[in-house]
Amino acid sequence: MSREGDISGKLDWVSVLLYVLMVGLGWLNIFAAVYDETANQSIFDLSLNSGRQLMFIAAAIVIILAIIIIDMRFYETFAYIFYAIILLVLVMIPVIGKEVGGNKSWIGVGSFGVQPSEFAKFITALAVAKFIGSVGFKMDSLRNQAILFGMILLPLGLILLQKDFGTAIVFMSFLIVFYREGMSPFILIVGISMAVLAILTLIVKNQWYLHGIIGAVVVLLIFFGKRTLRRILTLTAGALILILTIESFDYVINNVLPERHKKRLEALVNPNFDPMGINWNVTQSKIAIGSGGFAGKGFLKGTQTKFDFVPEQSTDFIFCTIGEEHGWIGSLIVVILFVFFLQRIIFIAERQKNRFARAYGYSVASIFFFHFAVNIGMTIGLFPVIGIPLPFFSYGGSALWSFTVLLFILLKLDAHRSQVLQRI
Repeated sequence: MSREGDISGKLDWVSVLLYVLMVGLGWLNIFAAVYDETANQSIFDLSLNSGRQLMFIAAAIVIILAIIIIDMRFYETFAYIFYAIILLVLVMIPVIGKEVGGNKSWIGVGSFGVQPSEFAKFITALAVAKFIGSVGFKMDSLRNQAILFGMILLPLGLILLQKDFGTAIVFMSFLIVFYREGMSPFILIVGISMAVLAILTLIVKNQWYLHGIIGAVVVLLIFFGKRTLRRILTLTAGALILILTIESFDYVINNVLPERHKKRLEALVNPNFDPMGINWNVTQSKIAIGSGGFAGKGFLKGTQTKFDFVPEQSTDFIFCTIGEEHGWIGSLIVVILFVFFLQRIIFIAERQKNRFARAYGYSVASIFFFHFAVNIGMTIGLFPVIGIPLPFFSYGGSALWSFTVLLFILLKLDAHRSQVLQRI
């Protein structure tokens, strides 16, 4: 093997071990989610999700070998070309794609299908990292910030056209990368404030109550502070912006969002809303996880799983199987694995010797964190059901392959960090 390909001693084997462990546990739980004890089924049966997942895992191994063999400079050199290609594919999806689960985001050949939006994540990560790593890049430049936001908003908007809201909002996780590279925390604070306002808009049905509270706070701030014209105008302008934002959220929720997404948001703030309809998944998910107790019912012993109470249990709701069959202990182990995995990725990102690799590392960490937090959060009712997989655990080839590529490109860059000129 060439020096470029012989990196077995330089790979971060802790990350590789965590990857193998999580993929293996995911495979076992996918089998548990579809297992029927009356049918004498085998985990290798290709008619089951577990058998097909094994084929996807085998393909993932081939992908890993390809990533390791390819020259590390390939990923940075062709990042923009890949980005342009994936944008073109996403533009074509509404025309040539097929609809699965209410989302027209798949390209199908017979019974086989791939979801390009999954691959858009790591491709966008490469493009964003290349731009951040370019010579003379400065995050405090408004031009650079506009370009970066445009780079994530383009695929986000195209994926929204496919009605795949869950995958689209994953791209907002890149804000963490921008913050690490020097973006003002003010933008993050504004983003969090917008999210809080959106939730308040859902909870408080009469928006005049919120307007009244904002007005009262402004009056108190003016009354008990320095009553200068500039301060009064600033506080008044801030109050008007908040009121307009609330009205905008209210309009979007009631007039723009599809009915199913509107109901999911309603279900988030009102657990008793439509228990036999839109809230069925979350209700049954919480019952399944809660029924596992401390140590769980045992592998292949989950009753909620066996009687198909939870829809999509081998994909978006795979964490239910973990909670029911392995209980609080099993759930905690999975959470610890992910936390350790995320910490390892951040450690790898921080030890890179150029900005491209570091920015890409933080993109990897941000995407994995978003999937992990939101997927588990939606299974226990903390987040709305938006249909995103749990990395390495959920059934599906596109998701497994995209997460595999996302991780192993980083490990490839890390293995050759000593050969890279320092550009931090």
